[in-house]
Amino acid sequence: MCFDLDSAPPIPAAAGLVVEREPLILSAADGNRFKAFHAWPGTPTGKAIVILPDVRGLHHYYEELALRFAEAGVEAIAIDYFGRTAGTGDRDESFDSAPHVAQTRWAGLSADIVAAAAFLRDRGGSGAAGGAGTAASARPAIFVTGFCMGGRNAFLSATLGQRLAGVIGFYGWPGGPARNDTPSPTETVGDFDCPVLGIFGGADQGIPVSVVQDFRDALTAAAVENEIVVEPDAPHSFFDRKQAEFQAQSDDAWARVRRFIDAHGAA
Repeated sequence: MCFDLDSAPPIPAAAGLVVEREPLILSAADGNRFKAFHAWPGTPTGKAIVILPDVRGLHHYYEELALRFAEAGVEAIAIDYFGRTAGTGDRDESFDSAPHVAQTRWAGLSADIVAAAAFLRDRGGSGAAGGAGTAASARPAIFVTGFCMGGRNAFLSATLGQRLAGVIGFYGWPGGPARNDTPSPTETVGDFDCPVLGIFGGADQGIPVSVVQDFRDALTAAAVENEIVVEPDAPHSFFDRKQAEFQAQSDDAWARVRRFIDAHGAA
């Protein structure tokens, strides 16, 4: 498991800011129905992001992260992976995601990511599902971010032809085979069509720095704009409020995410 069950994003809530939120059920092109959590700022900025979870699916960590993005002016939707195998009902902390992760396939994951991006695009950056976008925000800049399994999926989102403004992966394994059939990001960089921000831990025992360097080299060779960051001494899944000893690395990572979105989300 990437995080403990009581983990939370290491980002303080912004005092005095009001953001809206709603649980959703989205539908993918293959007919799959899956859970999602939508949060948006009171004043649209034309920036939006799809959040791809770790192996737990739509955990409260990612709902809280969506709120932090909304407080930063970025409309956000966090999605679940397991509509095809676990349905859309409520789950408690006893839910075992492992059998469901094993049944995910890139065709289904990518269909769900495309559906989430379409939801944000259809809103035109306006927020609520019933709202109408303004002329200024009719074509929001859409990003995809993810963590661990979701980090790999976020990198691969750059191959889906969604006209993304950028992808942001936190400690997503960038090379080699996965437990499902997701392609290797390092081997598919030739199909990437947007900038990449990759954030990794220097003490991640599962993702050697050499593998991260191979990813950076492949992106650069393919002329894909990239910022690949290795946070010193940080382990896998360091971006967690419970890991206070890595708060400096988490603060740096969040600042880089904010700068990346600002730099690539201009109208």
